[in-house]
Amino acid sequence: MSIIETIRSYQDELAAFRQDIHAHPELGLEETRTAQKVAEKLEEYGIEVHRGVGRTGVVGVLRGRPGNRAIGLRADMDALPIEEANDVPYRSTIPGKMHACGHDGHTTMLLGAAKYLAQTRDFEGTVNFIFQPGEEGCGGALAMLEDDLFGRFPCDQVFGMHNRPGLPVGSYAICDGPAMAGGAFFDITVSGYGTHGAQPQQAKDPVIAACHIATALQTIVARNVLPAHPAVLSVTKIAGGDAYNVIPNEASLGGTARFYSREVGEQLEARMRKIAESVAEGLGCTATVDWRLIFAPTINAPEQTATVIAAASDLIGADKVNGQQPPTMGSEDFSFMMEKVPGAYMLVGNGPGANVHNPTYMFNDEAIPYGAALYARVVEMA
Repeated sequence: MSIIETIRSYQDELAAFRQDIHAHPELGLEETRTAQKVAEKLEEYGIEVHRGVGRTGVVGVLRGRPGNRAIGLRADMDALPIEEANDVPYRSTIPGKMHACGHDGHTTMLLGAAKYLAQTRDFEGTVNFIFQPGEEGCGGALAMLEDDLFGRFPCDQVFGMHNRPGLPVGSYAICDGPAMAGGAFFDITVSGYGTHGAQPQQAKDPVIAACHIATALQTIVARNVLPAHPAVLSVTKIAGGDAYNVIPNEASLGGTARFYSREVGEQLEARMRKIAESVAEGLGCTATVDWRLIFAPTINAPEQTATVIAAASDLIGADKVNGQQPPTMGSEDFSFMMEKVPGAYMLVGNGPGANVHNPTYMFNDEAIPYGAALYARVVEMA
């Protein structure tokens, strides 16, 4: 019996688990119930369990044949602050919270791999099953690293996975090198001097300064970043004042930047600070920039990418494996783990349906055996 067929034999158990945590979503670094359920399953499978890693993270340790090799498999557990619009028996029971990115499915797929590997033990060395909290911009990966994740659970290589709506169930995709962008959030506060809206000559208008800064920031990617290095800088909000006839003392703007290398991210930050401060000064105001790196770039290592392609091809045939998946400007904080240990981040087909972060998104339970099997086969082949 193939790995996929073996895991499909306990599909009902896995789907029931996924639907249970879907009905009880928890936001980043609050995943106490989810973590407890995961730990209970790992213990049921006979796997050594470590709780509270990076606050609400869980790590399961499984040893196979004697050997020094150690592999990390990672899944994220947190939900999003979205009101679910799906009409299913297991829809979210928590108002304003929903598994709208499929982390309930990722957690379940890793549990499926854990059960299979605990039964077969057909691998050398140690597998660390890393159930990470707080992926959605909450710093969960960094929290686990700060809790000495790789000191306590050494790994030679790490692998992560995400579902992909629109990619057929039973297919996989990956690319070598940059796979997802690094991401930063920024806020710029512009301070001036307010007055009556009918007497603008007496003001140092922060609203005008903020508008000019927002426009000038658009020159950074167009005129400072090498065209061969993709980057995005988007001002997504701007605010200032509360009345029609009052020029305020302060205005603000904020947004996000995306980039495929730390160096380009640092370039964007440096130019942003210079432009904001200079434009504000030229208009009689001052500006302060709060730049926060939320995600490092996700860079797939060549050896681990090749392992994923070989494992996926072995499972379903090379014709259903896209090894040239275009990178995306979306971000993923598994990247921080991959900066410490070489690894690869793979995509598993979720079939047709709404995109992630949409209130009608739904993880496809039919994808569970394929994700779990790929995790397991990577361990056997790596």
